[in-house]
Amino acid sequence: MEEILVTGGAGYIGSHALIALASAGFRPVTLDNLSEGHAEAVLEGPLEVGDLADEGFLDGLFARHRFGGVMHFASRCYVGESVEQPRLYYEQNVGNALTLLRVMLRHNVKVFILSSTCATYGNPVRLPIGESHPQDPVNPYGETKYFVERMLRQYDRAYGLRHVNLRYFNAAGCDAEGRIGESHDPETHLIPLILEVALGKRDAIEVYGNDYPTADGTCIRDYIHVVDLAKAHIRALEWLLRGEPSEAFNLGTGRGYSVLEMIETARRVTGKEIPVRLSGRRAGDPPELVADPSKAREKLNWTAECSGLQEILEAAWKWACNRRY
Repeated sequence: MEEILVTGGAGYIGSHALIALASAGFRPVTLDNLSEGHAEAVLEGPLEVGDLADEGFLDGLFARHRFGGVMHFASRCYVGESVEQPRLYYEQNVGNALTLLRVMLRHNVKVFILSSTCATYGNPVRLPIGESHPQDPVNPYGETKYFVERMLRQYDRAYGLRHVNLRYFNAAGCDAEGRIGESHDPETHLIPLILEVALGKRDAIEVYGNDYPTADGTCIRDYIHVVDLAKAHIRALEWLLRGEPSEAFNLGTGRGYSVLEMIETARRVTGKEIPVRLSGRRAGDPPELVADPSKAREKLNWTAECSGLQEILEAAWKWACNRRY
């Protein structure tokens, strides 16, 4: 059974990837420092508690295992925080990736899946956004992910380290059985915040701007179920393991939903009122971000199968009502 290292496997998306890997016949090994991840979320394979900045620890880990590849989820991922603390983002997102790649090459592991983001595109110049769209990030979070993508292209040419960059749009939902789900502190993502209002943990959901050039004036985003995301990682891994070249793929549905559409669907799912409080626009929020996922469909034979808005919210509500960590 081939072992795959999953950095950040105790986090939201990484923990769902562990389940997908095990279901596909791989043995996942999680590396996480548990600064934001949760040991309880690691439902498949062993958990190695350690830090990506510790090169000696990484060398020991690679010496103890024969990894067929690496899925790299461990990074900082908050836009606002990245603007306030860019040094932290370059140290952790770029510096730690450099250390990891150095150890991989030393141990002759040359298959790499990067958890990237649509934030590498910046403000869209056309919609939907395909992989050929210009990459012009507008915040340090997007810049650091773009930097690692560029670094990987150069590592492929120089060292033969093949990779897939998976550019997520908006991850949402949770495991169908409600065993794991989204748990951030502080919480900044729209769906968990809406559901906290439904549970009475917040008075109202803040809506930042209702004067955008969209049908109802609120921002539109492309939401993808985390289970669909996890399956895409398996397809990307299989792509590389059969010798295919390095690639980049958007992971989205091609369908956008506004903030108000999300709130209205949450009201139907939860049966709760969910009051709204209108605020001014946030700096850097594009009116609309929607993926063109056709390349992943054509090359990876992957499509989002459970990413309808109702389905996402039903899963997230189940987790919110019964969360375990």
